Amino acid sequence: MKPKYIFYTFFIGIWILLRNFPQITESVYSRGIYPYIAKAFHFIFGWIPFSFGDVFYTLLSVFLIYFVIKNRKKIWKKPIWFADKAFSFIFILFFCFFSFWGFNYFRIPLSESLKIETKYTKKELLQATEMYIEQANHYHKQLAENDSVKVDFKMSHREIYEIAWKSFPLEIENLTDFSSFKSVKPSMYSLFLTYMGYSGYINPFTNEAQVNGKIIGYSTPITACHEIAHQMGYAAEEEANYIGYLAAEKSDNLYFKYSASIFALRYLLGEVYKFAPEEYKEIKEKVHFGIFQNYAETRRFWKQYENKAEPIFKASYDVFLKANKQQQGIESYNLVVGLLINSKIKN
Repeated sequence: MKPKYIFYTFFIGIWILLRNFPQITESVYSRGIYPYIAKAFHFIFGWIPFSFGDVFYTLLSVFLIYFVIKNRKKIWKKPIWFADKAFSFIFILFFCFFSFWGFNYFRIPLSESLKIETKYTKKELLQATEMYIEQANHYHKQLAENDSVKVDFKMSHREIYEIAWKSFPLEIENLTDFSSFKSVKPSMYSLFLTYMGYSGYINPFTNEAQVNGKIIGYSTPITACHEIAHQMGYAAEEEANYIGYLAAEKSDNLYFKYSASIFALRYLLGEVYKFAPEEYKEIKEKVHFGIFQNYAETRRFWKQYENKAEPIFKASYDVFLKANKQQQGIESYNLVVGLLINSKIKN
């Protein structure tokens, strides 16, 4: 057997081990090896003002096209040779993805690390929603001219990114918020991301937190904090949502606090609508109308980029998340509700 296939087998064995034993993943990888990997990448790429990861994707795409064109005859004549090359290429991506960041999908759930319950009753849902409404209305009152108008986010994306990384570390016990140079960057492919329906992403090959440079309104601060949470090693979407909320709410910037509060409130209102529809109308009337104007502003933005391919991208990401032990797939984002409720009323 070729040495490379021995290595492939060895690494897949490690992948199976870490996938099935979250305690080992947590202690050996997420709290042991990963912080050093992240710090190294932040040192190498963090200071670069543009997305090196996007440049990497571009060069990789050009190389693949060049390789196929150059070897088109050989591909047909020697399919086994091509299959070996293709498998090796895919394995390299697989190896880099999990080694550099992806093993964090298999760590102990954040709810266990922070000892926060995720289950809640209808009464607790309504109680927490009232608390988040009060919080959101409080910040809205400080930023808007009156209850009926939306809050205008007049900061540049560059300012937002800087405030976002300054909102860390959170200094929460058992949270792996290691000290390193954090940075947030706009994606070079922001238009493409918009048509795909994505606000941002973490580049697992360079550990760069990428934000869609086209998004507007309240979603920009919370998205920046969400992607930094991924940089910290929290791969699960609901966990990045929760840490992003904590960071934005902890910020000294009122716009970040407002962004965090209405971000959380949107999820809670959605749960009330589904599980307590008889109370929804009464609850909704307590929210400042201007907050719904901020929600509407964001919906209008995404509406203009809707296309037939977007559901395909979302379905693909859903499969990807489920393959990485996020059983709810793309609905995992909504699991943040349990963390938001119980951290508010029980801790």
